[in-house]
Formats: sequence, structure tokens, C-alpha cells
Amino acid sequence: MTEPAPVAAPFARTPAGLPVGFRRARSAWQLDLPRLLAFARGERFAFFDFGPVDAVAVRAARDAGLGVGTVDLLDWPALLSADAGRRRAAVVANASHVRSLAAAGVTRFLTVLAPDDPAGPRRDHFAYAVESYRSLAAAAGECGASILIEGAPGRPPHFANLGCTPADLRAFLAAVDSPAVGVNYDPSHLVRMGIDPVRFLREFADRVGHVHAKDTVFPEAERYEHGTLQQATFAAPHAYGGHAWRYALPGRGVVPWRAVWDALADVGYVGGVSIELEDEEYLTDEAAERRGLVDARDYLERG
Repeated sequence: MTEPAPVAAPFARTPAGLPVGFRRARSAWQLDLPRLLAFARGERFAFFDFGPVDAVAVRAARDAGLGVGTVDLLDWPALLSADAGRRRAAVVANASHVRSLAAAGVTRFLTVLAPDDPAGPRRDHFAYAVESYRSLAAAAGECGASILIEGAPGRPPHFANLGCTPADLRAFLAAVDSPAVGVNYDPSHLVRMGIDPVRFLREFADRVGHVHAKDTVFPEAERYEHGTLQQATFAAPHAYGGHAWRYALPGRGVVPWRAVWDALADVGYVGGVSIELEDEEYLTDEAAERRGLVDARDYLERG
């Protein structure tokens, strides 16, 4: 996979020299792009991951001296729709999106293999995903870009997203059969599902084009109260979590980060490390979000 654009020495890096950035959230202050750019530069972040923005936002980030890690594809569920016409329209729209952003220098496009009907048959969803992404991969490859799959398993009760487990991801990559399709490595999803994140990284090393820095916490008291299988009858789930687990800043959960860093070094990864702030303790207001991003940056710099 292509590495991010070089960044100057003052930007934050891990001890292995990997540039540190973050994924833009949907809170009001982060949607104010000039304000966000000023924060990022002031706190030494090297790049942004964007949602499905246009080339104007990408150029604004680059003009401010910041890199662009990933940009989201458009309307992920439409690409896995049972409606063939809707799938075709989504492929056309996304191919145009990729070409437009690639012309502005974007080389990585993030997606989740999320069906529009979570209750539908998984094998059908798989076939739709292969059809759509095989076509998109051709468009991305022509632009020198890659499409990276994040293995977020989705919401209960179906947990319908594909490409999250080694078995499904292995099958999908083989079926699409394109070097333009790879992996956005996020160990928080893997440990949530009980999958060894280091073994996964070593298996799919040649496909990893980007890394998300996010952790998962399993509070023991809540695990005792609710277990890991059923939904709670009375208790509300955590923000960005369930009843007995939640996402957290890197270093606050069970992800074995030292082993992850060692594995990334062993496989020769040279891309970015992007903080994805989904820790409910830091999502109360703008000041807390800023503090969360800086705390995560500090942790990543320490390694």
C-alpha cells in the first residue's frame, strides 16, 4: 500500500516514526474546518481521516500543511443492496468520487461492508459486495488508489457487516482478487470479537494500508451483570459500545499495543496511525474531545 505524503519533523510520530493523525468526528467544532485545521496544526497532528468529503476540504487540509489519511466512500449500504439498480448507481457514484479525490491527491478510501438490510442472508450480501467492489477496485486501481475495509461488525441484533473476521475477509479478498482492495487495521474491533489482533495483523500484513488507534474496555462489573450474549433488559448501552464493553482511547483497554507495534515493525508498515475518538469519557463537550485527542497522541508518541 502507498504510504502517506511525507510530513515535517515537528509533527507527532510514534517511536517507530509513523505519523499520528485522527479521524474527523461529526461534532460541531470538528465540522468547522478552519477551526479544526488550527487545532490539528497547533497540536502537531500530521493528517486527518475524513468522512465522504469533496476535493475542496482535501485541498484546505493540504494548504494548511496537513496530510490526508483516508476519505470515506459514499453510501456504504447501497453497495450491498439487494436492488441491482441501486448497487450499480452506487458503484458509478463512488467511482466518480474516487476519481475526483484521487485527482486531489487522496490515495486511500475507507469503507465498511455494511448491507442495507441487516436481516438479509449473509451469503447474498457477500455476493453483492464482491460484485460492487470488484468494479470499484478497477476504478481505484486506474487512479493508483486503494479501498480499505474496516472490520466493524455492526449493530445488534444482526451484527451484519462483512469482512470483519479472518474467514470472511480472506474469502472476500480472494473473490474480489484486486491489489487495490486492502485493510484498515483497527484492533479494537478484533478484540471485541475475541480475535487475536496480532495474529490477524501478521496474516493480512500485505493488505494493511492504514491503522486506527482505538481500544476496547470490558468492565468486569458490567460483564458480570449482563454477560456477553444478551442485551440488557433495563440498562442502557455505553456510547460507542454495548452493555458489557465499550471503545476507548488507545492504552485504556485490552489491546496489546506493544505487540501490535512490534508486529507492524516486523511487517514493514510505513503508513499512518489514526486516532478514532469513540471513548465516551471524552465525548461530553469540545474541551473533552480536544483533551482526548491530545491524550491519545501523547500515548502514541510514547509507544
